Amino acid sequence: MLIEQIYTGCLSESAYYIESEGVAAVIDPIRDIEEYLHLAASRNATIKYIFETHFHADFVSGHLDLAAATGATIVYGPSTVTNLHVHIAKDGEIFELGNISLKVLHTPGHTLESSCYLLRDESGKDCAVFTGDTLFVGDVGRPDLAQKTNEITMEDLAGMLYESLQNKIMPLADDVLMYPGHGAGSSCGKNLGDEAHSTIGEQKAGNYALQQPDKASFIKAVTEGLTAPPSYFPINAKINKEGYENINAVIEKGMKALSVTEFKELSKKDEVIILDSRISKIFTEGFIPGAISIGLEGRFAEWAGSILPFNKSILLVTEAGKEKESLVRLTRVGFEKFEGYLSGGFEAWVAAGEQIDMIIDVEADELAMDIPFDPNLVVVDVRKEAEFADGHVSIAINIPLVDLVDPASMANLDDHHNIYVHCAGGYRSVIALSLLKRQGFHNLRNVIGGYGQIKELGDRIEIAKSVEALN
Repeated sequence: MLIEQIYTGCLSESAYYIESEGVAAVIDPIRDIEEYLHLAASRNATIKYIFETHFHADFVSGHLDLAAATGATIVYGPSTVTNLHVHIAKDGEIFELGNISLKVLHTPGHTLESSCYLLRDESGKDCAVFTGDTLFVGDVGRPDLAQKTNEITMEDLAGMLYESLQNKIMPLADDVLMYPGHGAGSSCGKNLGDEAHSTIGEQKAGNYALQQPDKASFIKAVTEGLTAPPSYFPINAKINKEGYENINAVIEKGMKALSVTEFKELSKKDEVIILDSRISKIFTEGFIPGAISIGLEGRFAEWAGSILPFNKSILLVTEAGKEKESLVRLTRVGFEKFEGYLSGGFEAWVAAGEQIDMIIDVEADELAMDIPFDPNLVVVDVRKEAEFADGHVSIAINIPLVDLVDPASMANLDDHHNIYVHCAGGYRSVIALSLLKRQGFHNLRNVIGGYGQIKELGDRIEIAKSVEALN
């Protein structure tokens, strides 16, 4: 028996490859399926099943393309509603895989169709459970993503999740391995742990949600403090439920090399945006005017889904050789409209004598020196509200990065302001600055190293905490 966890860092997502006697299954595959196919081929195995724990909202699953490539059966749990060709399993249904088996545990709460898969080894012993977004290391799935009508509330779903955990997960033996669908950084929970996997016993002892004394306490604990989910979540859930274009066809469109002239002409169209996936510190040194920066070095796909419109076509500017990686990672969150990429990259644009723009980088100590002497200085902190509340530059205004998509969020900023932008470490601030540039702001500074460097200055910059953080 083989269990292989395949982790995708920029999505904090875990897929699983399980094999016995040359027969394999994949749980929650991402859209680019080559790794699963390669793994099966290298082991002379046949992928028989594709198990989905639910309709994912944070990424586009590879279920359809993987089924088309292998002939495998796609399995969803009870309460699944879709027109796709899938097997809707019964609660408790067992699927044989070589000389092991997987049992369906219907665990509604995160979504109505959410299900876990209990793995039994060659002797019939429960040895592992794949919990999807029902149970994470240190957390549980958020119960607000499946809320579509007034007929079912977030509290209703949280109550279902409580019953699912109590009746299906808690009775499992303490030594059963627990393999979750996501790790730290995912927006599918509130505060996921760093560990890639755990055991049921460890979660019973240390997971806050499993420590609640009753259902009412559980509902309160898991619904408090939920921030708004990324805006692309409903789009991805709909794609997973209704289907999508083959990934190879999508990437083929995006891999069209464009000359500077072709790129420039296409960029003039209203329905086209320029996305620059070069790393942040390179972007600030020079970029095509109007380009949005989302560097591949960070949570690229998640921020692309949160910031970029899905109804517009994308023109790519990348580092040499990073064109396909940029496209693949964009398809993971549902982007399918691509015009092509700039052949020769930004260097070709410069060599052609085209206009460029740039953003000035400053160290935190320069900000400290400028604050007392510049009456037009404005510090914009683009971290999340909770991060801001925990500590911030006392004169800073908080505009979370996701809010900058709406030009109205910039209403308190003016052309005469000297705007210093920072985040936690420097990645989000460059995205924010590219959005501000598109709105016509040009007196901009990027604080290198973000709040992490600002804190190192001690009392040279006054730090404050929000009232709620102090209580």
